[in-house]
Amino acid sequence: MRSDHATDDRALGEGVPQGTLRGYLIGFGLSVILTAIPFYIVMTGGLDTRLLTMLAVLGCAVAQMLVHAVFFLHMTPRAEGGWPLVSLFFMLILLVIVVVGTLWVMYHMDSNMMPGMAPALTDTPVPLDTGGR
Repeated sequence: MRSDHATDDRALGEGVPQGTLRGYLIGFGLSVILTAIPFYIVMTGGLDTRLLTMLAVLGCAVAQMLVHAVFFLHMTPRAEGGWPLVSLFFMLILLVIVVVGTLWVMYHMDSNMMPGMAPALTDTPVPLDTGGR
């Protein structure tokens, strides 16, 4: 008994990239290496400067995201006519707008705060309210 909505099993795989064991092993190996490098850098005390250490860790993180997108999520220009890649770029643009906008608003809220509203930064201790004693 076959309905009009039944699908052919061969049609489900068309246009969808299939991963191979070799591809998955390459992705896994790169992921392990890109995890071990920042771990080693941080555990040995970092690089010459703190900025250089942060940039190295951030670079490995970005590289690992690309490895995951290509080897495990199969986001390539050939996959499904490039739509997964287009949606990824759209999501990244929205993420940048939200993060940069939030940081911009928080910076300006802090710098435009009224002088009387800022907490006092003195070395004298603040007396506690003893409740009328």
